[in-house]
Amino acid sequence: MLSRKLLRTFGRYRAQFLSMIIMISLGIGVFLGFNMEWYSLERDSEFIFTQTGFADYRVYSEEGFTQEDLEAVKGIDGVEDATRFLTVNTSVKEDTDVIAIAVTENSDVSGVYLMEGEPYDAASPDGLWLSDQYAAKNNISVGDTLTLTYKMLTVTGTVKGLVKASEFLICVPDETQLMPDFHSYGFAYLSPVMLEEIIPAIFRNFIGDSLYYQINVRSELPKSEFVEKVEEALGKTLLVLSKEETVSWSETRGEIEEGKTMGSVLPVLFLAIAILTMVTTMHRITASEKTQIGTLKALGFRDRRILHHYSSYALVIGLAGSVLGIGIGYALGYYIMNPGSAMGTYIDMPKWTLYVPWPCWIILLAINVFMVLIGYLSVREMLKGTAADALRPYTPKKMKHLALEETKAFKRLNFGTKWNLRDLLRHKARSCMTLFGIVGCMVLLVGGLGMNDTMNAFMQSFYEDAIGYENRINLDAESITEEEAQDLAQAVDGDWGALTNVQMGDKTVGLEIYHITHDFVRFTDEQMKQMPLPEDGALICSRIARDYGLSVGDSFEFSPYGSDETYTAVVAGINRSMSESIVMTDTYAQSVGIDYTINTIYTNESDIPESDHILNVQTKKAIMDSFNTFLELMNVMVALLVIAAVVLSLVVLYNLGVMSYTERYREMATLKVVGFKDRKIASLLISQNLWLTVLGILIGLPAGIGVLQYLLDALASEYEMKLVLGPVTYLVSILLTFLVSLLVGLMVARKNRHIDMVAALKTEE
Repeated sequence: MLSRKLLRTFGRYRAQFLSMIIMISLGIGVFLGFNMEWYSLERDSEFIFTQTGFADYRVYSEEGFTQEDLEAVKGIDGVEDATRFLTVNTSVKEDTDVIAIAVTENSDVSGVYLMEGEPYDAASPDGLWLSDQYAAKNNISVGDTLTLTYKMLTVTGTVKGLVKASEFLICVPDETQLMPDFHSYGFAYLSPVMLEEIIPAIFRNFIGDSLYYQINVRSELPKSEFVEKVEEALGKTLLVLSKEETVSWSETRGEIEEGKTMGSVLPVLFLAIAILTMVTTMHRITASEKTQIGTLKALGFRDRRILHHYSSYALVIGLAGSVLGIGIGYALGYYIMNPGSAMGTYIDMPKWTLYVPWPCWIILLAINVFMVLIGYLSVREMLKGTAADALRPYTPKKMKHLALEETKAFKRLNFGTKWNLRDLLRHKARSCMTLFGIVGCMVLLVGGLGMNDTMNAFMQSFYEDAIGYENRINLDAESITEEEAQDLAQAVDGDWGALTNVQMGDKTVGLEIYHITHDFVRFTDEQMKQMPLPEDGALICSRIARDYGLSVGDSFEFSPYGSDETYTAVVAGINRSMSESIVMTDTYAQSVGIDYTINTIYTNESDIPESDHILNVQTKKAIMDSFNTFLELMNVMVALLVIAAVVLSLVVLYNLGVMSYTERYREMATLKVVGFKDRKIASLLISQNLWLTVLGILIGLPAGIGVLQYLLDALASEYEMKLVLGPVTYLVSILLTFLVSLLVGLMVARKNRHIDMVAALKTEE
């Protein structure tokens, strides 16, 4: 009998039950989806790092490393393995594409993961192991021949295999390009044997055994201890970068940390609303079922069985919501974590398996237990007393007259305003839940649309406005002289720069020295406005200023790697930058005594003269195309947040609106009896909803801005973004919230046409 009653009750309160299931499934789905994203990325990236022997440290020297140097590093206590490593950017012959060529003497360190073809062979005389992503975008297959050029050298090899590599997990040429573009940039590994064969004999005799300018090391030693030991073993000061300072590791770990942060914000909002909705709705349903509960008690059903019966409602809701939520979670996780997704576009991994952190299952079980407890406690309150007491209809607690009601201002209010104010004060829980739902909607809308505004402003300031050139010419700094570089810059009517890394404290930062006469390179101040490059000091980025407590007028020191010299510069300004960097003019660098080598030219000329000193040419269009891909992905995420906000507000507001209608059923019947028209009663219901909407918007706007600022600080601090909200964001957020609230109000208000006045007024007050 009780099982049939269970089905009938579900049918009677289908709107409330359905809304609770939707909210629980959304809450659990978002919770699982976001936590699956970061945990799966952690597990899947760890797989390729382990399989390819991703190095813990990279040791650099401009003089190159001999085999004896490698053995000395291997002999350090605490070093597990090491290899000499080389990577250079080459050009595809008769094309503008760039391929990063990598060579490792030991495939167990900084090696490759085979996707198709033959395994990597260190003794192959003509084999290339090409990025499978680049091959797919450019219709290259195993067995094809590829010709690459570097300076005066030509490399022709057969594609023996298609691979992925942890060293190129995020395959971008430099920090100016935000997203990989495998149409124009990829990587390829070739063997040490092939490297030696392509070097001309005369050049080979000149450089000796120092082809490799990098040693990659696997070691669990702390960086300070490792640096001390490697410099002692090699007898010189060297540039040493830990894996945390590489793009592949740091950006991947950054995505994981961002996922954890997102998993602690949005899911909490959804779960909180879902659980609060469950608490409020279950209490109201059991209150409406009070007569049914009394009847069961009068018929001889024990309290325990009645408790089990009504607790089963919460259990069914919890289980149904959990099953749907798990499905939503996996769908959301797959949407984020698959080779064709936003993450797949950014991170090039061979494995995309979804994993759920085990604490999530415990939390999921706890949520279901808590929901059953909600149902249990809601019914237990109704079972107090005798069967006769239980049979009496539920009556809301009596409201005492408030001091506000005795004021002249309150008495001047019209009837509708007084009625709504009293109802809000009588049903505080429902009112607070409605307000919470509207605030949640506003937070999602402001956060999603505001992130889009912020990103557009970031792109405009750092790229559209800051990049004044059409082509960036990368030079071979080892072979070109300063006079030759300046003559080439003059020939293409361009500006030039000398970009390198220096040591500042315990950090590696970029040193950028520019000679700007054509305004091709521009800089952005802390307010995201263009600023000139000062002649009497250096610009430092916001992160350096913050980390070292520097302000305008302060002095700071830095040292070139491989040198015992220390330079002192003055802070002339603080700018926002994509990378941690120090920027100055060539005139100021000369006054400080800094030696530099020109390695970059910026120009608008498309007719660039041929020169053996040019490594490759990077176009602004290629950079911007990768950003357009990123913006497209960002627009999809914004659309998802907007949809989530609308669904959240629709479900919550409709559920609470129906609850409000049920609680005020007798009151509205009384109004109809005394002559109120349906339209007037509808306006009373809608006006109360709009009051709460206005209050929710006033709270939700600053709350959304605060959440977005927190996310920017936590997720995008390395990009030094400034929060920007356009007028369209405010307008759309407010109007969309109003429209949803109005739509729900109209849907609920239509129900008053079906009020049975006689049946409603026959109930005992």
